[in-house]
Amino acid sequence: MKYYPTIGLEIHAELLTESKMFCDCKNDPLETEPNINVCPICLGHPGTLPKANWKAIELVIKTGLALNCRINHFSKFDRKNYFYPDLPKAYQISQYDQPFCYQGFLILPFLKKRIGIRRIHLEEDAAKLFHSPDGKHSLVDFNRAGVPLMELVTEPDFSSAQEVVEFAQELQLILRYLKVSAADMEKGNLRLEANISVSQNSNELGTKVEVKNLNSFRALAKAIDYEIKRQIDLLEKGHQVVQETRGWDEIKEETFSQRSKEEAHDYRYFPEPDLPPFSLSAEMIEEIRSKIEELPQEKRERFEKEYNLSEKKSQVLVENPYLADFFEEAVSELKSLNKEADINLVYNYLVSDVKGLEKEKGTLLENSKLKPKDLAYLVSLAGNGKISSRVAKDVLAKVFEEGSSPQEVIAAGNLEQVSDENQLEKIARLVIDKNQKVWYDYKNGKENALQFLIGQVMKETKGKANPKIIHSIFEELKRKETD
Repeated sequence: MKYYPTIGLEIHAELLTESKMFCDCKNDPLETEPNINVCPICLGHPGTLPKANWKAIELVIKTGLALNCRINHFSKFDRKNYFYPDLPKAYQISQYDQPFCYQGFLILPFLKKRIGIRRIHLEEDAAKLFHSPDGKHSLVDFNRAGVPLMELVTEPDFSSAQEVVEFAQELQLILRYLKVSAADMEKGNLRLEANISVSQNSNELGTKVEVKNLNSFRALAKAIDYEIKRQIDLLEKGHQVVQETRGWDEIKEETFSQRSKEEAHDYRYFPEPDLPPFSLSAEMIEEIRSKIEELPQEKRERFEKEYNLSEKKSQVLVENPYLADFFEEAVSELKSLNKEADINLVYNYLVSDVKGLEKEKGTLLENSKLKPKDLAYLVSLAGNGKISSRVAKDVLAKVFEEGSSPQEVIAAGNLEQVSDENQLEKIARLVIDKNQKVWYDYKNGKENALQFLIGQVMKETKGKANPKIIHSIFEELKRKETD
């Protein structure tokens, strides 16, 4: 039998605001000391009243507009009632039937499939539970309680793990470009849940199972593939799939049952009595729209057209907003130095040499001393043959770590490339005298011998010789001896 998987996503993202959703406590995800950023409001003390954080609302609407959503001109908060130790009020202020954003879509940038977005709403985050290794007690850190949390719910438009992962990665990138969320899965400010079902009829949905605890794109893909296979195996054996919530075991790489899946009526939603509804004018919405800058797909297309980059190269740059901006600034600086310069050299140095330095030094580009104008200057010198590529790499490393300008490093080390033909010919003749057998091999057609001879000249000049000029000198000396 053929089975048709159907998958939907629920994605939670903590928002980049200075304060929490309904109080003035600091929203600091990096705070390590527990229960510091708390007050009577986010601790749920009786008699306290919430006040909505407009910045958080603006960020949600901004996200909705970027994802082609319709915006509700009338919206409100609701109480979602459930009891759990990480929920101090025993209810969560969320949104039910009138979210800020609805009926949007995102087109997958590479698979080109349109994925519907059912809604994007705003709520407050819960506290964090820490369980003892022996399982005998748990501790609660309320620093996270009340942090603005955006929830995005897609339509069940996915049919494979590949589609789901591409959507989640693109959304993460969009959130970062919008400066809405850090969207760091390792730190928990982006959390994924997948709703998965399989059916023998492509026009019908199977029984939905929700999988939680997906804290990486790898876990997301593996959990979906595992759950599809598990449900198919059940149906093949004549069993029914139970609607439930399951967790993901990263070590065993399998899902496990947690609890039966709740329905909306189980939460007894009702309008939040302590917060008035919101009325959003068309002017307010358009003002928020005006703050949306270039989005990832727009940047990819522009990079391909404006800089003549391949789709793959554009993606490498665009997936890191800082890297993309650095590239553009460096190219602009390079063009002011040399209009005919090869901008592909900027890309090559960034994704090869700079990436290597990041790994070697343990320092990200944004935390290094390297500036776009420094890279442009080095690329210009290397492109014009004024320094060798070896020298360029060495200078780059010094600038990256120490912050000296390339001009200072080159001047201090007398590193400008030697291009004087008379001087280089003298060195070439010395190298020939020391390596007569290699010279004989080269004259008899062994091209590898030429590379050795060039290498010896580079060694004599400490990497400063112009390799193109050396190459032509050896060719000319060979011609003279063989004529």
